[in-house]
Amino acid sequence: MDYRKPSDRKSMHARIVQDIGMQIVSGRLKPDDKLPAEALLCEEYAVSRPVLREATRVLVAKGLVYSKPRVGTVVKGRRDWHLLDPDVLHWLMQSSPQNEFFALLTSVRAIIEPAAAALAAQHATAEDIAAIGEAYGRMEAAPTPEALLQPDLDFHSRIAEATHNDLLAHLCNMLALALREALKHSNQRPNLHELAMPRHKAILTAIENRDALAARQATLVQLDDARNALGMVLGSALTF
Repeated sequence: MDYRKPSDRKSMHARIVQDIGMQIVSGRLKPDDKLPAEALLCEEYAVSRPVLREATRVLVAKGLVYSKPRVGTVVKGRRDWHLLDPDVLHWLMQSSPQNEFFALLTSVRAIIEPAAAALAAQHATAEDIAAIGEAYGRMEAAPTPEALLQPDLDFHSRIAEATHNDLLAHLCNMLALALREALKHSNQRPNLHELAMPRHKAILTAIENRDALAARQATLVQLDDARNALGMVLGSALTF
């Protein structure tokens, strides 16, 4: 279930998860804070105890709280949160200053994506390379920044898949939500195609040539450009 933006038609427990989860991630509820007693929360949300307990189980699974008999439900520290959980990641994006969050994301991308491109250059099959090339072709043909978004995401996800490292591909996939938000912003800069396409093409060419070192370097150059683009669109440089 998506707990990011529960609609009125979604279950009440999803709305409770979203509300309390956002309070925790935004810092309105602090580590070691106790949630109000069950009876009070049931009254506040007009739900039964089973519904509230189901919501609590979800928050426990996301690493945001823990529950103990005779103690209640207690907020965990940030280091215990499952930050790659799509809902937690979404709440973090919503509650953090954009520059701060995108700097964090860009720093992680700079560690993961160059290594992924290098592995793809070593392990990609002909079909993998064709799939990356197909995504690049759609990027080139995209008439608007909005139309560019999905091909751009596909380009990066197919590189991750081409590593044939399931753990790495899964990690990249978990970051897809945050990457989508970053690309929505960076792709708004002027002269988008003229600046972004050659850098993506360099990554594709290096993978086609099975040149792991060049693939790594081309990805670092592309990420540096993406950081500059975000800084331009957001109005201040990203530092990390």
